Amino acid sequence: MNVLGIDIGGSGIKGAPVDTEAGRLAEERLRVPTPQPSSPDDVAEVVASIVKHFNWNGPVGVTFPGVVMDGVVLSAANVDRSWIGMDAAALFGGASVVNDADAAGVAEMTFGRGRGQGGTVLMLTFGTGIGSALFTDGTLVRNTELGHLQLHGKDAEHRASDRARQEHDLSWEHWAERVQEYLEHVEMLFSPSLIVIGGGASKKAEKFLPHITLRTPVVPAALQNEAGIIGAALAARP
Repeated sequence: MNVLGIDIGGSGIKGAPVDTEAGRLAEERLRVPTPQPSSPDDVAEVVASIVKHFNWNGPVGVTFPGVVMDGVVLSAANVDRSWIGMDAAALFGGASVVNDADAAGVAEMTFGRGRGQGGTVLMLTFGTGIGSALFTDGTLVRNTELGHLQLHGKDAEHRASDRARQEHDLSWEHWAERVQEYLEHVEMLFSPSLIVIGGGASKKAEKFLPHITLRTPVVPAALQNEAGIIGAALAARP
């Protein structure tokens, strides 16, 4: 069963048809830069262009970087704040809309490093912000938003996201120190059995994960930055 998955991020919007039985992209993905400002109408135009690019008329799943409940956006840390209160499901023509990190986590638990893993599993996506997906014995705790935990009086994602690494021109080793501090904090709070690192930074895991030392195993996402697209498709699978 192929479903079109679209992953909205703070810097890029990516989409592709997904083979939801195999957990892989069925065609080469299309990436379009996120409009600036990232208003609902402008983002909806990009989403529509991705649907048109694939000449798609089947089910569509869309991720959003914020809290989403019943298709309605309740927070918008890394996109335009006019999204708050928006019925994104209606805006996207009845698509299934879910939190981006939750979608990536479901994909990774279904087809990736979390598959068959019991206990508490934490998926963290490092990109424009820090997204989180928390699972207990395979069950998702929705909309956890752990990137907004406070470290040094500010949101953790302002110190330890991949965008923070780039904006402050940090070496991978120096950035890893910030990630280490953040991971120690969430490890203390949740005592996970596994932490999976996803998002854009997962493609360069070899540059920073060797500098991370925790009691908890920390592994890069098997699906890397495609997890959001695959998870979006899974959310819309009939």
